[in-house]
Amino acid sequence: MYKGTRLSLGRRQLLRYAGASLILSVSPLAGAATKLPSVLAVRIWPAADYTRVTLEHDAPLKYSHFIVENPDRLVVDIEGVEFNSVLDSLARKVATDDPYIKLLRAGRFKPGVVRLVMELKTKATPQVFELKPVGEYGHRLVLDVYPVNPPDPMMALLEGRKDAVEPLKMEQDFQIAEKKPEEPAPRKPLEAPEVQTSKKSGKPIVDRLVTITLDPGHGGEDPGAIGKGGSYEKNVTLEVAKRLKARIDAEPNMRAVLTRDSDFFVPLQMRVQKARRVQSDLFLSIHADAWIKPDARGSSVFVLSEKGASSTQARLLAQRENEADLVGGVNLGAKDLFLARTLLDLSQTATINDSLKLGKYLLGELGAVNTLHKNNVEQASFAVLKAPDIPSALIETAFISNPEEERRLNDDAYQEKLAEAIVRGIRQYFIRNPPGPKARLAALG
Repeated sequence: MYKGTRLSLGRRQLLRYAGASLILSVSPLAGAATKLPSVLAVRIWPAADYTRVTLEHDAPLKYSHFIVENPDRLVVDIEGVEFNSVLDSLARKVATDDPYIKLLRAGRFKPGVVRLVMELKTKATPQVFELKPVGEYGHRLVLDVYPVNPPDPMMALLEGRKDAVEPLKMEQDFQIAEKKPEEPAPRKPLEAPEVQTSKKSGKPIVDRLVTITLDPGHGGEDPGAIGKGGSYEKNVTLEVAKRLKARIDAEPNMRAVLTRDSDFFVPLQMRVQKARRVQSDLFLSIHADAWIKPDARGSSVFVLSEKGASSTQARLLAQRENEADLVGGVNLGAKDLFLARTLLDLSQTATINDSLKLGKYLLGELGAVNTLHKNNVEQASFAVLKAPDIPSALIETAFISNPEEERRLNDDAYQEKLAEAIVRGIRQYFIRNPPGPKARLAALG
């Protein structure tokens, strides 16, 4: 009996073990379900506007955050995440010249919880939010650090030209002044330079200071199109925009401002808002197109359409550009302070007509340095062109997806040619459409 019982128990144990082995053999992913989420990459984008920290991970995370004072710190607790070498490397990723973050570190806070501690250089208004997978990115946890008192674009513009511009009032025309090689104290009154004139008419191209906002497309988390040679659209557009700014600033009675001056992401609505805050006379968004076929080539100019796209390609391009916020990462949970003030103007017909004129002159000059993809200005519903009171155009400098044009877009001499062509187009526009008096705009917040 005893022996038989032992044999019976032995058989039951054997069968139980065999059954467990069978379950494991037919369910190889059963153990994988308990694997902790992992942080795959950490990226930090410092800028004067704000600093962004992005943690890309392979599964949704559960997190909480709070602020601690003396010193000012942002603390983020992440539950059920694997502490790995990526998180361990956080401290080495913060640049010493980051305007807002002093240091950033991660560690095991308690079983099952990783704590991120961000020590701040100044008081800030952080935003912490999630982004769902899009494009080449997986899940992302975003930490945006905004200053309590954000930079005033108009004040920054004036301070940047304090040696070249007289003090001004918003309701008056701007007065350009000539910068002296040496300036004795007390400071002498500034003198206005000779104003550039049109060769045909002899009249000044512009009789007051005009402001042109240049918008380098994409940036930060949003690389834009990527060429076969590895060129990022966001880098090409920034280089071209910087060269264009230098040429515009050298023109009498003209100045340029950039929506971004380094590699960081700017939401589409904020690009429009920045242009309006400095009372821009023109808005130019700089891009480098891409297409599924590598032989597509040439420059294009697009303006806003209230009705519909002028071609299928224009519609697809607008759709792709308007999705930049999804890739770059916009906090949809944050209250948008700018939408109602920038985009909800139902009377844009006059501005669109001026934009078409501007686009015509730009396209004509671009044709002197590159093949034109289309011989006419195209239209579509680009979100970045929706300033109701600023003539706006989107310039596709060339196809970065075309290997030959990608090489040219990275060439310094070609970038200079592009910048000069765009400046010529701007001159032609102002000769035929002189800017009126600078009107006082309503407060924009």
